[in-house]
Amino acid sequence: MANLAAYSLFTFSLVATMPLWAQSFNSESWVTRREAKYEKVTKLQFYFHDTLSGKNPSAVRVAQAIDTNKSPTLFGAIMMIDDPLTEGPDPKSKLVGRAQGLYGSACKEELGLIMALNFGFTDGMYNGSSISLLGKNSAMNPVREMPIIGGTGIFRLARGYALAQTHWIDFTTGDAIVGYNVTVVH
Repeated sequence: MANLAAYSLFTFSLVATMPLWAQSFNSESWVTRREAKYEKVTKLQFYFHDTLSGKNPSAVRVAQAIDTNKSPTLFGAIMMIDDPLTEGPDPKSKLVGRAQGLYGSACKEELGLIMALNFGFTDGMYNGSSISLLGKNSAMNPVREMPIIGGTGIFRLARGYALAQTHWIDFTTGDAIVGYNVTVVH
């Protein structure tokens, strides 16, 4: 009985020394749950223009390993990008946004890039909204699938996938135009 009284006194003093917000905490006081009846599915198609050459490149190497230039896959090179996204493959076609982020050569045996990109849109109803891609791009495959892991604006709480297909590449400079077909659930 004495142990029970000591335990009760200990419990009371512990609760009395807890901050007020912790004393009133229960499993449902900090969260509101609302069930959505419908989710939207949006399909986007645009072209990514990655330019490493010329006076005004949109992608620049910001880091590399000591042996990167000896590697056939440029393993260890990291690029920072601010690439235009256009409606069509022609660089002069309508600008619909920008791809900003980074990619790095993450594979020794193939040209495999780890990509962390934000596709920020600047046109029409998607102006000010963005989607985020994070995944491996096996760049020499005809079609690559990468996950969409989030978004902002209209695309808040987005998830989905992007299919990338190289439209054009210059192996001398590294410049490329890549078509993206993106399916987003939001």
